[in-house]
Amino acid sequence: LGKKISDMNLKPRKYSHFGVKESVFPFYMFQEVDPVLGPEMRSTGEVMGIADSFGLAYFKAQEAANAKLPTKGTVLITVADKDKKKNVAEAARRLRKIGFNIFATEGTKKFLDKHNVEAELIKKMHEGRPNIIDAINNKEITLIINTPVGKHAAYDDSYIRKSAIKYKIPYITTPAAAIAAAEGIKSYLENKGDVKSLQEYHSEIT
Repeated sequence: LGKKISDMNLKPRKYSHFGVKESVFPFYMFQEVDPVLGPEMRSTGEVMGIADSFGLAYFKAQEAANAKLPTKGTVLITVADKDKKKNVAEAARRLRKIGFNIFATEGTKKFLDKHNVEAELIKKMHEGRPNIIDAINNKEITLIINTPVGKHAAYDDSYIRKSAIKYKIPYITTPAAAIAAAEGIKSYLENKGDVKSLQEYHSEIT
């Protein structure tokens, strides 16, 4: 006691593994409630994924939080103008490269077209049918990337979120998480979720 950390001659340690922590929310227990996070929301706990790569650690964390990422199928991408940046295009490109098909709403499809990422046009709810909700109900979509904003967003996106909960479809709301998800799925397909004990991870710390 009474000593400074600088006096202890502690050497920085090198870690060869990554850890990703994720909060767990009881959304699947209340399927009719719009799963929008607010200051009054409380998680039912936290989980962590550990692996030799960030992508695989992220994949494990999502699986532990009851939001396991798919390894095939179709991704719905509908993002706000403020999020139409290179990282969203890169996430879409990575998902296409590992075999996913992409549905995109009009504005997002135009954005992806500019970045040479192939996507199929899908209608929003207020644009007619068949639309996003029809595709979700028909189990055509396995992953959703959605950053809502705009006049009809509150209405459309509320139904998208509720449908995602009902059918247990992973729902991503930030460009950073979209990149992490693409990296995670790729890492899982390459490594199939290799398991190591905590003792093994600890022994690798130098």
